[in-house]
Amino acid sequence: MPASLWTSADAVAATGGQTTAAWTAQGVSIDTRTLRPGDLFIALKDVRDGHDFVAQALEKGAAAALVSRRPEGVAADAPLLIVPDVLRALEQLGTFARARTRAKVVGVTGSVGKTSTKEMLRAILGGQGTVHAAEASYNNHWGVPLTLARMPADADFAVIEIGMNHPGEIAPLSRMAAPHVVMITTVAAAHLEAFESIEGIAHEKASIIDGLVPGGTAILNADLPTTPILTAKAAATGASAALFGTADAAGYHLDHADLAEDATVVRATCMGRPVLFKVRTPGRHFALNALGALAVADALGCDPALSACDIGNWLPPQGRGTRETIQLDRVEETSFQLIDDAFNANPASMAASLDVLIAARPENGVGRVGQGRRIAILGDMLELGPTETALHAAIARHPGLSAIHTIHCVGPRMRALHAALPRKQQGEWVETAAELAPHARQLVDAGDIVLVKGSKGSKVSLVVDALRKMGQGSAPTEGTA
Repeated sequence: MPASLWTSADAVAATGGQTTAAWTAQGVSIDTRTLRPGDLFIALKDVRDGHDFVAQALEKGAAAALVSRRPEGVAADAPLLIVPDVLRALEQLGTFARARTRAKVVGVTGSVGKTSTKEMLRAILGGQGTVHAAEASYNNHWGVPLTLARMPADADFAVIEIGMNHPGEIAPLSRMAAPHVVMITTVAAAHLEAFESIEGIAHEKASIIDGLVPGGTAILNADLPTTPILTAKAAATGASAALFGTADAAGYHLDHADLAEDATVVRATCMGRPVLFKVRTPGRHFALNALGALAVADALGCDPALSACDIGNWLPPQGRGTRETIQLDRVEETSFQLIDDAFNANPASMAASLDVLIAARPENGVGRVGQGRRIAILGDMLELGPTETALHAAIARHPGLSAIHTIHCVGPRMRALHAALPRKQQGEWVETAAELAPHARQLVDAGDIVLVKGSKGSKVSLVVDALRKMGQGSAPTEGTA
């Protein structure tokens, strides 16, 4: 039996709620589909009311359920922790768990790269202690307290991803996490529907610094037009700051990033010392975030040599730049390369993904076309506000875009890019990904390298699935998750 994460006594102390029985929980769950026996089930109300699933959770072996009322169909002696407000109680569990842990806590935010950087830190810190971090992108008003509530008291490190959609969201979550170190990956055009400008986004991202414990450190991107906003926030709060990037002011300076087929080799200068490390996927943006992650590890007092070595253990999560080989014919050994980046998109991440595709080398002489091609399948970038049409059309001006043979566009917003492309690069334009997916076989050939990129809501993952189904036992490359 694993060590208990929550006892009913601790949960009552944290929330002030009333328990109907004594219980011990080994985990915390908000979803009966992934609940494990021994979990405390949290009956959150979102699209569905979690109270409707309490009976099912208990049948599946939940240790208890956190509720605001006794649900129908639940036995009179069922183990329940009854509170006035379930979400507020989850926040109280998170705060209590943060207070009792010995872990050094890291908070990560940014317009792009939060989840991949969180996973880089898991890889780095995992070689120097036990690490707690969410398995998914749990970075919102319920995701952060849930991650904290799941944190073992004896963890050495915790990495908390903090996101936002609207002003005023980050600071309260950061105060709840009370990090020793925070990192801002970048500030870019994302969620512009809720913000008037990039500067407004920068101020919101900078508010993660408000949650730092006294003496804490902020790791900040040195290469941004809004970097002065970030550094001014650190100075105003009395936090120490370290910069990473290519700017002269960066103490963690990226000297050179060499993109290979399945890796990026990075030469950097970290506070005056030369550092050489490898990231196991191509991408300059990954190299920069890895450099920032090494700065975080330094601020936590980790061994820098181990950190630089262990960053090589990181692989990008599925849908965030993973690269794989789709085997078309095992006898003739023909295949194409798929870059799956279908989880998220804004102008900055779109540019980074296109750079990866442009740097990739197709294979000639193996397909029916003869010449291997770079192909992009691009879905809408969402939540960009009133300038979304111009931002989509601007992709046509991306440096080096001429190296891409064909660009297929998915979604009403991407119609602006399709119209702005030279005729020879114009592929298909469709309203929805569901229209394009059935034609996957006509889009690619052996030897091609295909990038699929778009916001999750554009559902270009349907095209990714269709491309994968073309394979006869697809073989992941070294750069896949």
